[in-house]
Amino acid sequence: MDDDARAFNSLRPRLQKIAYRMLGSVAEAEDIVQDVWLRWHAASRETIDNAEAWLVAVTTRVAIDRLRAAKTQREHYTGTWLPEPQLSGSPATPEEAVEHSDDVSVAFLLLLERLTPEARAAFLLREVFDADYDEVAAAIGKTEAACRQLVSRAKAQLRDERPRHVVPRETHHRLLRMFAQAVERGDFPSIHALLAEDALLIGDGGGKVPSVAKPMEGGRRIAQLFYAGSRRYGSQVQVRLTLLNGEWALLRFIEGTLESALSFETDNERIVRILAQRNPDKLARIAAAYANA
Repeated sequence: MDDDARAFNSLRPRLQKIAYRMLGSVAEAEDIVQDVWLRWHAASRETIDNAEAWLVAVTTRVAIDRLRAAKTQREHYTGTWLPEPQLSGSPATPEEAVEHSDDVSVAFLLLLERLTPEARAAFLLREVFDADYDEVAAAIGKTEAACRQLVSRAKAQLRDERPRHVVPRETHHRLLRMFAQAVERGDFPSIHALLAEDALLIGDGGGKVPSVAKPMEGGRRIAQLFYAGSRRYGSQVQVRLTLLNGEWALLRFIEGTLESALSFETDNERIVRILAQRNPDKLARIAAAYANA
């Protein structure tokens, strides 16, 4: 492996993280990083003073262009579009867990969809990847003053939508474990009791499998939906705790096939929101990982 390849591969994880947070799609992030590799391979080294700055800037610009196209496509998406979840390992410390989940949770990636591509890029580079404003400006092709304004507006736009409750990781895990057990038992009262009265369920089937056409409101309605699945499939329903995007989540298997990846928001006592990814294309990597385990 030559020096250029080593330099790129050492930075690949960072570039992948930037692209994934920009697009909310593992597949698209991988495509972006491959595109950047081809550009890196063809670039004249005499014009590059700092390899990392160059690669981050190119990755960001490609991601902005891809996101512009993706936003147009997502306007015509069947049902609700949700980010593609990805399996994540256990952080070494609780502090790392909080840091990781705060900037890559499925809920956070969905929230970022509210931003324009350039605002999303500026916000992520500055607030998540700790880039200085001169680096942000170089990456997105704007002045530092313009970048400061983009970041400030993005923070204000997202502030009121961030979860109001800071829930200890152990509490979140306990609530999800209880919910998983209740679903596997087909225990309607217990499922219902774990859901807030005004709980919300958002599903993404991508037009490939049935899903809720619009967000479903009400703890009782959501409990009835999970209970109906348990009644229909009985012991063929298996629910597993796992880490998705740095947070505890659930995978529901029906007859041995991964049916959904469920991300949760809780308020320390009950579940207040469920993001249910059912699109088979977005579950493929997780399903393959479990099949090969």
